[in-house]
Amino acid sequence: MTVAFYSGSRRRAAVALGAVSAGLLVLSACDKPTPLATVTVGTESVHTEAACYNDGDAIKESLVQGCLQKKPTASISVSADDKIRFGVDPSIADNGWTIFLGGQQAEPEPYKKTYRTIPASAFFSTQTGEATNKTQVTIVENTGRKLTGIWQFELKKKS
Repeated sequence: MTVAFYSGSRRRAAVALGAVSAGLLVLSACDKPTPLATVTVGTESVHTEAACYNDGDAIKESLVQGCLQKKPTASISVSADDKIRFGVDPSIADNGWTIFLGGQQAEPEPYKKTYRTIPASAFFSTQTGEATNKTQVTIVENTGRKLTGIWQFELKKKS
């Protein structure tokens, strides 16, 4: 009885072909991650992927309020005299981004750079002037009048 053996080069080629096929199958099942937004206070940083993102296209109007009200998964503690640094991926900055506080737009025009610094004291009072111990900060990517991405953070005031 004889058994057919493949030569070493054929065996290696078959293994390589199988590895490439398996790799492509795994990659096709992966979702592309959303761009990141980062908040830094002193030496501490937190970053998060978008709470709502439609791969650069506008988020449906019916979903925007729900996205703005989502509970943040990233939080950072700050003192009133700290400076808070906000950073976004260049793809977000290209379109422009705005900061929302408690689900309400806090600035009139989108910002077009990847990085900015704002004093922490700007975030710890309500619209009526009352002091708060925590606040929800939302970074919203804008393309004209359409919202294309929403990132949520919670700032907690240190005692």
